[in-house]
Amino acid sequence: MPRPKPAPASSGGWFAGWGWDLMFGSIAAFYAVMAPYTKVEESFNVQAMHDILYHTYHIEKYDHLEFPGVVPRTFIGAFVISILSSPAVLVMRLLHVPKFYSLLTVRLLLSFVTLMSLRLLRVQVKKKFGHQSEVFFVVLTAIQFHLLFYSSRPLPNIFALALVNLAYSLWFKGSTICTLQALIVAAVVFRCDMILLLGPIGLALLLSRSVSLLEAVKYCVSTALVCIGFTMLIDSIMWRRILWPEFEVLWFNSVLNRSSEWGTHSIHWYFTSALPRSMLVAYPLCMVGALLDRRIVPYMLPVFLFVVLYSKLPHKELRFIIGSIPMFNVSASLAASRLYNNRKKAGWNLLYILMLCAFIVSLGYSAVTFMASYNNYPGGYALKALHEADSSVKEKMVHIDAFTAMSGVSRFCENEYPWRYSKEEEISIEEFQERNFTYLLNEHQSISGYKCLFAVDGFSRVKLQPRIPPLSLVKEPKVFAHGNLRDPDILSLNWPGCP
Repeated sequence: MPRPKPAPASSGGWFAGWGWDLMFGSIAAFYAVMAPYTKVEESFNVQAMHDILYHTYHIEKYDHLEFPGVVPRTFIGAFVISILSSPAVLVMRLLHVPKFYSLLTVRLLLSFVTLMSLRLLRVQVKKKFGHQSEVFFVVLTAIQFHLLFYSSRPLPNIFALALVNLAYSLWFKGSTICTLQALIVAAVVFRCDMILLLGPIGLALLLSRSVSLLEAVKYCVSTALVCIGFTMLIDSIMWRRILWPEFEVLWFNSVLNRSSEWGTHSIHWYFTSALPRSMLVAYPLCMVGALLDRRIVPYMLPVFLFVVLYSKLPHKELRFIIGSIPMFNVSASLAASRLYNNRKKAGWNLLYILMLCAFIVSLGYSAVTFMASYNNYPGGYALKALHEADSSVKEKMVHIDAFTAMSGVSRFCENEYPWRYSKEEEISIEEFQERNFTYLLNEHQSISGYKCLFAVDGFSRVKLQPRIPPLSLVKEPKVFAHGNLRDPDILSLNWPGCP
């Protein structure tokens, strides 16, 4: 009896199907575990996820009612991640696991969502440009620090990034209406500035006759109206007033131009600083890719115009244009693939060697950038050290100043009784000695009535040095922990002291 023939192995095997995603996930998880705390830009969503998970329907206890921030943000992203992570968090609560691990859970789940959208884009890159381009797309993304580091950061930009990656994959697939709809959801719900990406892509689709004007208007307007109604329904309940969060953000940033109060950069900053630092070797390669492979030009040009349009706003941050990086990486992967294919030809072999050297330099730069980021959350490390140092059951009140809260402290970092916390603002240094705080965490080295117990260093700058490695990190004390001199139990503990 003839033996049945074995099924043919799929091209590339298991690793080609999910191995790349496992690699992305491992890198992103490493970043999240090693730098678990969050900064001020992430505070709304991280506090919202905490409150949804721990206060549920008791909206009066939510952090945003006490600290609303400059502009309101939507709760929709926080709800999605909180609902998905709620089974794991429930188990941890039953086992009395510290809330810090719930923070890791929501961050890892957000990274999973972001990377799944990146997987959809990667699959379409393989189908449209080939397996080799897919491999270089993966490698270029992996050696860049910022994209995978940001993938677990609860920023509105990252919720929007997942939809932008989805839109890119649909665009490559030829689903033009769905492409526009994904961008509309991103713009209406999460980041109003995605209009600047929607406009060029929509115009490109119209000029290429990939979609008719009537069809685009019909589907886009209906999608926008549904999204506006949904976000107004959810967020009006949560904020206790009728509002559309992203409209208020648009008015604040663009019409009033108030975002410039948080600093400004030159008009060319995205092209001369942000993109070179974040893309590294992929930055020059993406321009070469547009010259060598004309297929990417219709996709890359609208994304390039998005960055150009965004450059008009004085206040600039990398996270504002992070949605452009995946598409630029696709273009860079085409250039890298061409160099690889021609590596045995005269002239090309030197360029190929230079590219490999640039890969290694980029990886080293990403390692330095990671170390800087690792040391960029002194507030979170200070509160963790305080919890570990004092294990008594006596009630303790900790005051956390604005700088400490902005550099790593969130409600996920708080412990249960006997620890209590205050983020009361506008307390003068002289007033602290009249208050009954047990501990203070702030940026002041000396406060009357309190003893400086320890200091936590934070990243200051990168210094060049004439040896290997050529770069070193300079750290300096950023957050100081103080103990009340009127509490003898504090003075009896063994503290390292302050410099």
